[in-house]
Amino acid sequence: MTGSLPGFIDIIMNLNSPVLLEDSLIWQAKTAGKRIIFYGDDTWVKLFPKYFVEYDGTTSFFAPDFTEVDINVTRHLDTVLKREDWDILILHYLGLDHIGHISGPNSPLVGPKLQEMDKILKKIHLSLLSKLQEGEASLPNLLVVCSDHGMSETGSHGGSSEEEVHTPLLFVSSAFTKRSGSLKQPELVQQIDLAATLAIGLGLPISRNSIGNLILPVIEGKTMREQLRFLHLNGFQLSQLLQANVPAYEKDPGFEHFKVAEKSHGNWIRLYLEENSSEVLLNLGKKVLKQYLEALKILSSSLSKQVAQYDMYSMMVGTTIILEVLFLLLLSLPKALSSRAEFEVPLSSPLFSLLFYLICLMLCTVHVIVCTSAESLCYFCSISWLISVGVMMLISALMCIILSALGKIFMNNKLPAKNSAVSNSSWSELDVLILAGTLGHVLSLGASSFIEEEHQTWYFLINTLCLAVCQEICRHYFLLKESDFQFSTVLKQSVEDFKETGHFKQVDVPACDSKLNKFATSAELRKGSEKWIGLASPWIILICCRLLRSLNQTGVQWAHRPDFGHWLTSSEHKDELSLLAAISLVMIFILVQRRCSLVSKIAMALGLLGIYSYRAAIGNVVFPWQQSNKDVSKGIIEARFVYVFVLGIIFTGTKDVLRSQVISADSKTKVTGLWEIYSGLVLLAALLFRPHNLPVLVFCLLIQLIMTRCIWTPLKFDAAQITIMHYWFGQAFFYFQGNSNSIATVDVSAGFVGLDNYVEIPAIFLTTFATFAGPFLWAIHLLCYLSSEGSRHSAAMGHGCFCYALLHSIPVAVYIILVTGLRYHLFIWSVFSPKLLYEGMHVFITAAICVFFTAMDQKQSQKIQD
Repeated sequence: MTGSLPGFIDIIMNLNSPVLLEDSLIWQAKTAGKRIIFYGDDTWVKLFPKYFVEYDGTTSFFAPDFTEVDINVTRHLDTVLKREDWDILILHYLGLDHIGHISGPNSPLVGPKLQEMDKILKKIHLSLLSKLQEGEASLPNLLVVCSDHGMSETGSHGGSSEEEVHTPLLFVSSAFTKRSGSLKQPELVQQIDLAATLAIGLGLPISRNSIGNLILPVIEGKTMREQLRFLHLNGFQLSQLLQANVPAYEKDPGFEHFKVAEKSHGNWIRLYLEENSSEVLLNLGKKVLKQYLEALKILSSSLSKQVAQYDMYSMMVGTTIILEVLFLLLLSLPKALSSRAEFEVPLSSPLFSLLFYLICLMLCTVHVIVCTSAESLCYFCSISWLISVGVMMLISALMCIILSALGKIFMNNKLPAKNSAVSNSSWSELDVLILAGTLGHVLSLGASSFIEEEHQTWYFLINTLCLAVCQEICRHYFLLKESDFQFSTVLKQSVEDFKETGHFKQVDVPACDSKLNKFATSAELRKGSEKWIGLASPWIILICCRLLRSLNQTGVQWAHRPDFGHWLTSSEHKDELSLLAAISLVMIFILVQRRCSLVSKIAMALGLLGIYSYRAAIGNVVFPWQQSNKDVSKGIIEARFVYVFVLGIIFTGTKDVLRSQVISADSKTKVTGLWEIYSGLVLLAALLFRPHNLPVLVFCLLIQLIMTRCIWTPLKFDAAQITIMHYWFGQAFFYFQGNSNSIATVDVSAGFVGLDNYVEIPAIFLTTFATFAGPFLWAIHLLCYLSSEGSRHSAAMGHGCFCYALLHSIPVAVYIILVTGLRYHLFIWSVFSPKLLYEGMHVFITAAICVFFTAMDQKQSQKIQD
């Protein structure tokens, strides 16, 4: 309605749309006395309050609603079409969009919904024609059919694929002349062109910030004089906007072209008034028309480039804080990974130092100067002064802490070497791979193609990791025979020494020898089986990962290719999908229940049964005894039935964890509680995942089990290495789910499981958890594993928490710098900005996980007791 380009942040703003204060077609129509009626999405009512003489808005965020919103729009049609007290009628139907989000474009619900829309269009068109034939309308009516976005193969939108950005635009009016012959190829226009075209058609001024061009086929039936007049109005508005935004506008090619076209237009007017021959006028008119169109195109392109104005001051403030936190983490690396796992942040001395007050005073002075001298206030200048001073104090404090830490390091260079666990040991090939993979991934974020296909990077890294782990296993079982021989020699020598001692004459030494031999034999057999299972485990993991890659195609280049997930979700293979879902749920129970108590096992079994019932209720899968293909219900009761067991299991685990933390119960209670919480989250993920994605959850649990039993524990990897492996696999499983760095792959339907209306907080939480379930489950598994390994050093939890925070801080900090430098890149809105949005959400999740890690670390309470 404004004709201007939206910012990427509008994706967030759309969740709670504020009043649109910008000049728009609606504002111009209201100012001109046009009477506007609206029915449909209540976002219009929030954007344009008090603009409609009559409206009925319905929330658009409850995606499972396929009919109620559309029925609420259609029920007004018969009455309003008979009335004569309105000039503009806006109808916003949402059913087709909701069907796409929930079921995808191949849903059997799409056909009936399109037929419903056809009948509504027919009703409107016939009503408008009858009014014109009966003489009730003095001017021809116009019916515009359009869409704000398309639909991807998964039924979502927000990406840059052709299916999402190419939508139909249809103008229906008796003012247009009927064309004979074959149909032409439809012309491609921009969405921003619609506002300017409708303004001209309604006789209204074009919106001040509109950068769109007049759609020429709409006015082709008019006379040459009218066509040139309309194009001149459009060009004049664009040239005025260019003058307001570009200092050197006179040198702009579009402005120069417009002046040339304007001069030619003046010549055409002079010839027209002199009543020259029609052929001369027509030829000159076509030439002027072509000049205007070329000028409009260049002007619009120039203005599009000027629209992207960045708030560099606010961006620099945020970047400074992020870099300070990262630098503080890097400075704390030696102590944090030492045996004591200390992450010291000295607050008292920096906060009460003269340097802190000087830096804070300097930053506040800069803030005042920037905010008072800038022509347009930035975001950081628009917030309250109290928050601004708090941010300046935070920056100053972090700077002083960093300087204090650097001073300590320079004063005592030997301190990191004494406390560091890393410096005392040589780097293995696995450590080199982990470092190279982390740095390689960070560097890849500077290329748009690597961001679009980031899943390929993580798939490559985990495959390489599996091969490196296979090498470590071979070394452990085959290249350490000499040390095993030395160990057996020491054991025999100790037995001989025991025989020679005369302190225990009654000891039966032959019996000891017999028992020792039996023990050695059983140990060798057990070790032999463990050896071959360990050797096979990396290859089993590789096979699992290869199967998962075939389940969901993701990214941009190959996302359109058919995959196993598309085959399963087609209506012809519902029986196969049902069987796969049932097997997956059974496997989830088998893999999870081993760590649960008896009550939680029962709750888990009932919850998984409820999940299958929920999917059968909404028509995704079928029961063997289900006779008809009709949905049993909307699935609300079944989903809430599962929620009861999810909350019950999590509550049981939380109770055990709190009891171990508050009354210092044994560590076994805390470990049991953590595994209970993990099991509850697995059950929640199984509920939110679509049926064809349940194997992703099964393979996630299976790989975790294999790596725990066959790799991490036998090979004695340290906490830092295990943390990095968890992080890598968590990132890979994010893409195994079918996610990508495009907004279009967010499964909005997960936010409405078990809800009968739109509730903002639960919908956001459920959608976020379903999207980031892979990284989240792997992080919680890391916490549970490090807590349950009693043989590990007490600092393992601290090492894991620190490494997890550092692993995500490095790519985020580097990526923010890269995005700032590439802010004028061609793909900044379609590639780099969506990735930044994902990273921002991932930062919040990482922070929550680190807080949970810290809360579960018992070291501080133990120090107090000591």
